[in-house]
Amino acid sequence: MSSISNDSNLSQRTFVLASRASKLAQIQTNIVRDSLDGAFPSLSFGTSFMTTEGDKNQSQALYLLGGKALWTKELEVALKENVVDMLVHSLKDVPTTLPDGCEIGAILEREDPVDSLVVKQGLPYKTLEELPEGSAVGTSSVRRVAQLRKSFPNLVFLDVRGNLNTRLAKLDDPNGPYTALILAKSGLVRLGMGDRVTADLSPPILFHAVSQGALAVEIRADDQEARELCKSLTHQETQWMCLAERALLRELEGGCSVPVGVSTSLSQIDKSGGQLTSATLTITGCVTSIDGSVHIQDTLTQDVQNIQGVEELGKNLAMTLMSNGAKAILDDITQDRRKRASE
Repeated sequence: MSSISNDSNLSQRTFVLASRASKLAQIQTNIVRDSLDGAFPSLSFGTSFMTTEGDKNQSQALYLLGGKALWTKELEVALKENVVDMLVHSLKDVPTTLPDGCEIGAILEREDPVDSLVVKQGLPYKTLEELPEGSAVGTSSVRRVAQLRKSFPNLVFLDVRGNLNTRLAKLDDPNGPYTALILAKSGLVRLGMGDRVTADLSPPILFHAVSQGALAVEIRADDQEARELCKSLTHQETQWMCLAERALLRELEGGCSVPVGVSTSLSQIDKSGGQLTSATLTITGCVTSIDGSVHIQDTLTQDVQNIQGVEELGKNLAMTLMSNGAKAILDDITQDRRKRASE
């Protein structure tokens, strides 16, 4: 336990953790709060929940709505105005460039980052291969649609919005159009709905989103007390993998609606005094055209000793992908989005 828990000045302060108001976001915030309570029992931690623009707009496809700030902007205003002290996010929803005065204070240990197939209740299908031709598969992610169209051109992909409970209700509606959904496994597990997973969709069939499965805590850059508390939360192996993935996405200038997929692993891990000092990092990245016809993929492996090395590897993979054809795909997507948004 850190000596910070004995600081008399801190004992007068209540640290307020904030997130979106969805059930999953509240569960995730409570996970972080409980971890802080356990590490610092003499301190006080509260929670606050709010609805963001991304939650309010449930009609437009994410592809047309734009970047990830839809999920974080209102929360970050509250943080910067000292209304709250820490923001709890699904890291995959956090823009790769944060507003001035904000920083990632902690990245928690990752749940399984894969996507999963969830079939409508009562139907017998166990895999994507078993779905009849023309079956409607719901997902709001162009990354998933682009990759899956490569292997499953016989399926129809429909947009589906809302929190997990809402999407599952739409799936199971007997009169609803969906045969199955593609969802992040981590969210289902945290909601206690892991039993709804029909099958996991792992690489090479489907590369997951950048930082999928990981929780992050965002803080004010000038809040040294919050930064110290966050040290107890960070899982360094997850941190290194996710920062490599975020560096890849940052270089590609992608948002949540750009079809960038990843898969990352660490091996040959060395630690000193409980701190990660070196590891071999392997990261695979891919960019896929919206119709699935062009898929650019590459893998880099390198020994890394620090966060700077981790981020450099992610950046180098992005540059490799760009030079191999990813830039043309991303340029076409940008033009298509602008055209459709203006219609």
